[in-house]
Amino acid sequence: MTAVAMRHSELPAGLPQGTWLIDPSHSQATFSVRHAGIARVSGTVDITEGLIVVGHNLVLTSVTATLDGTTVSTGDPARDEHLRSTNFFDTRNHPEWWFSSNVVTVRPEGYVITGFLGLNGVTRSVDLATRFEGTAVDPFGALRAGFSASARISRRTFNLTWNSVLETGGVLVADDVRLQLEISAIART
Repeated sequence: MTAVAMRHSELPAGLPQGTWLIDPSHSQATFSVRHAGIARVSGTVDITEGLIVVGHNLVLTSVTATLDGTTVSTGDPARDEHLRSTNFFDTRNHPEWWFSSNVVTVRPEGYVITGFLGLNGVTRSVDLATRFEGTAVDPFGALRAGFSASARISRRTFNLTWNSVLETGGVLVADDVRLQLEISAIART
């Protein structure tokens, strides 16, 4: 069944109702931003916990998650320290990032989870384009559900304004940031 044919409140086929715990060891949050106008730099931040409540329809479905901003990693220790500094995420004062949904909808291109993202001491509304990847029972007997989600945010809307002007024009760090989430959740028994 395509997303276009679904009713506004219909759950994805094959996704059981109930409470699901996000498994941090099998989930990942990544971000990427254009650097110097010529290439994308990517990084990760650890998801520490999360909860997905699947109601009997989308109106009763919700998602919450917490991330540890101090774990920002791009593969370059000096850059990571700069990202944790007051020039960017100020993780000393704002170590915890969070997301809390307020509505889940179906659009022609798929599901969208709209909620509030808090980071750097700022809270803004974000739309996560989300795809249900299916369920599976792992070797230990746990029922798992998989999800992929993505969003684009503006650094400026989260007061992440540090930059440097390039000799050739433009700036060192673009404003547009791409977020990608790969989530494995375990059914709570």
